[in-house]
Amino acid sequence: MVKRLTLPTRAFGAEPGVPDISALAGWVAEHRGMTADLLTCTLDQSLAPQIPAGISLPCAGGRFYAERILSCLFGIIDKKAVEEIGVQPVAMIEDACIIAAQKKGAWCAMPAPHALGIVDTYYNDDEEWNDAITSAYRMLMRAQRDAGIAGHVLIGDKADDAEITRLARQNVFFFLPEPDREKLECVMEHQRQIAVPKNQLDTVFDLGNEYELHRIIVMDPDTESISLTLSHVDPDQMIVGGYCKEKCEAYWKALVDTAYYTK
Repeated sequence: MVKRLTLPTRAFGAEPGVPDISALAGWVAEHRGMTADLLTCTLDQSLAPQIPAGISLPCAGGRFYAERILSCLFGIIDKKAVEEIGVQPVAMIEDACIIAAQKKGAWCAMPAPHALGIVDTYYNDDEEWNDAITSAYRMLMRAQRDAGIAGHVLIGDKADDAEITRLARQNVFFFLPEPDREKLECVMEHQRQIAVPKNQLDTVFDLGNEYELHRIIVMDPDTESISLTLSHVDPDQMIVGGYCKEKCEAYWKALVDTAYYTK
């Protein structure tokens, strides 16, 4: 008898866009009494559709969360580092409390430090700058974890080895939406799990001969890519991943519907 078995699903954030006036008004009415701003609403909406869809490991946030991070950093003016970097995490702690109340065990996604686009005009030394910005990130992420966030996804445009070395932890996941071989290799040097689009699976399988890999997260897979992955790893080493950019309610439901294999 053929059995249909499900695979776990993992979100890496979403980009729900700015809510229109009617949607914002409705959200405010539902959350009356809460201290919140437009970014709070967007953060909430990035997570909300994942819960009824049944995503195994949900994740709020996305690239849009850069605005909140920048507001919590001292020493930055117009995306330029003009003095020693400091942090004031109160707003991010409030966000973490909202996320944790909405879904226990949820993660939070945000741009990796390099993706904030900050230009260093103060330290004038790459190592000192990297130490400063990654130390600030560690403090901000720690504050959110203390407030109930399970972990963080750092969304990157590139694989910055110095950044990954300083920040890679069990509860910090580097996610590159558009990786190539070089980027994947850099991440796999520090991270035992990798998120990969289905067109880069062969690259990951090849690199798996050089690097220890505990789990492969296939982004937006189809039946063929699931079968291909399971021809190389056991089912408990595979996860179906998603990162929503539009129509998120339908997107997350469709992702869960694809997360299965037959045996």
